Amino acid sequence: MKQSDHTKLICKNKKAYFNFELGDTFEAGLVLLGSEVKSLRAGKANLGDSYAKFRRGELYLIDAHISPYTQANRENHDPLRERKLLLHKHELKRLFGKITEKGFSLVPLKLYLRGGKVKVELALARGKKTYDKREAIRKKDQRREMERLAKYRHRDH
Repeated sequence: MKQSDHTKLICKNKKAYFNFELGDTFEAGLVLLGSEVKSLRAGKANLGDSYAKFRRGELYLIDAHISPYTQANRENHDPLRERKLLLHKHELKRLFGKITEKGFSLVPLKLYLRGGKVKVELALARGKKTYDKREAIRKKDQRREMERLAKYRHRDH
């Protein structure tokens, strides 16, 4: 997803990129309360341990934390409530078929505003094994070391 003039990133699920092998991605709308939208516009969200799950043929975002809006009074929302995701019926059917396959989960990657609407980017994901995670850490360390050496060499000239 490119960040255009109409798109503002609210938060990113960095854990998902590390813990899962990511497959196809989907953009879904969210059914939100007014205080949630205001809180999201202020950037008060965390997708850390969240996931999407089917209930009665509909898809819900579970464990996504949207902080209570400070200016809201008694009408404030529950930060961890389940939020319904909006997708086309054919997308829901396709996702349901994929999730019923062994080992697939639906993980939110990003929350963003597009044209005034809050959207979530979901990915079909499969959990990484421990050795895959170690390999990812090793590659990241090697890349960091190469960048450090290149910077050091560049400084000498």
